Amino acid sequence: MLNKIIHFSIKHKFVIGLMTLALIVWGVWSAIKLPLDAVPDITNNQVQIITLTPTLAAQEAEQLVTYPIEQSLANLPDLEEMRSISRFGLSVITVVFHDDIDIYFARQLINEKLKEAEEKIPKGLGTPELAPVSTGLGEIYQYIIHPKKGAENKYSAMDLRTMQDWIVARQLYGTAGVAEVNSFGGLLKQYEVAVNPYRLKAMNVTIAEIFSALEKNNENTGGAYIDKKPNAYFIRGIGLIGSMDDIRNTVIKKVSGIPVLIKDVAEVELGNAVRYGSVTYNGEKEVVGGIVMMLKGANSAAVVERVKAKMEIIKKSIPDDVEIEAYVDRTNLVNRAVGTVKTNLIEGALIVLLVLILFLGNIRAGLIVASAIPLSMLFALGMMNVFGVSANLVSLGAIDFGLIVDGAVIIVEATLHFLVVKHVAGKLTQQQMDEAVESSAKKMMSSAAFGQIIILIVYLPILSLQGIEGKMFGPMAKTVGFAILGH
Repeated sequence: MLNKIIHFSIKHKFVIGLMTLALIVWGVWSAIKLPLDAVPDITNNQVQIITLTPTLAAQEAEQLVTYPIEQSLANLPDLEEMRSISRFGLSVITVVFHDDIDIYFARQLINEKLKEAEEKIPKGLGTPELAPVSTGLGEIYQYIIHPKKGAENKYSAMDLRTMQDWIVARQLYGTAGVAEVNSFGGLLKQYEVAVNPYRLKAMNVTIAEIFSALEKNNENTGGAYIDKKPNAYFIRGIGLIGSMDDIRNTVIKKVSGIPVLIKDVAEVELGNAVRYGSVTYNGEKEVVGGIVMMLKGANSAAVVERVKAKMEIIKKSIPDDVEIEAYVDRTNLVNRAVGTVKTNLIEGALIVLLVLILFLGNIRAGLIVASAIPLSMLFALGMMNVFGVSANLVSLGAIDFGLIVDGAVIIVEATLHFLVVKHVAGKLTQQQMDEAVESSAKKMMSSAAFGQIIILIVYLPILSLQGIEGKMFGPMAKTVGFAILGH
């Protein structure tokens, strides 16, 4: 097989040249398309189920919410493990599937089972929801929103949080590759109805009646249409609350024919949710922060660039004296990691080229041997794109191990020896030169291939690793194999 390849290559040089050119184009195109990241994502294949239970203690959350959900999910196919945390007001269940299961298929399976679990959970205790399709390495961009110098007293912590939730986060959600935008810091705006218990008793009103009145008086309704030829008039009932006065004037019920309003038994005012911390800027002022979570498996470098481009548009939607400042940008980490690998590859290739020229004593022979380095690297990049191996510090760094030029060295050295021996008899014709190259390559090819096969065998056990080790070292072994096959 190898002898036939060598014979074909020598007899059809133009075809080999076209194939080499095609390899270069394919490798460069694959390098552009490869997802870039700093390190491989070793997170297991998991789906989280989050249920907010604001009225339950940890024990009740476990008994009434967590346990029924776990029982419904216990017989899921390809389930690896399931763990949970129940705390005051919160239930979190983590379901881990085998790595070869598609994450969206796993989420579909869980969604089907959650319908069954909801029937076992008492009504009003919370609705289970799936966490976004992201991983522990999904935090690709973090930023803060704060007033510029001189405008510190113009915007409150509530104003900044409102900008984050209603302007910045909502526009970022439309960015391709973004799974979620988390907000933290500031004061979360709420419209509070502070009930006066003495007025409630005097008006003979209950808390349940206030809840019911606010719920029923905050919705729009439709009433079909009235056909008046040639026009049709659609009937609408506008009932959505639009201001605090609308809340105050909401009717609770009638007592002796007199309507009792919210303002008769309670004070309506602007408030905020209970806060458990804050975000400060260098200890000088309070700010609001945001974290952009990347979709699992997305190209972090491309997603960050899209987020940064969207941020420039968002800045036009907020006041001029408010600034959005990024303090964590995955692009910097990715660029440093890729830059390190790039520098090592270039410096290594130059050192190999210099050593080859010195030891072979022939510049042309040294360049021929050194050409195996970029060509095998381009082949490895192409195969990485085909098999979905991302470009990161581990996989790209492994290319160094695959760029073994010993096979090319012994073949070129043997060819030089044959050419020198033949050249003693006189100037060689093209046919004699082809015969000398083919003869020397065939004699040395078995030894060269044997050395490459030994390296491949050494890395084969790594491909059988499972779990975190497999996700960390598996791509490295694949990349080494791709580079050797390209060589």
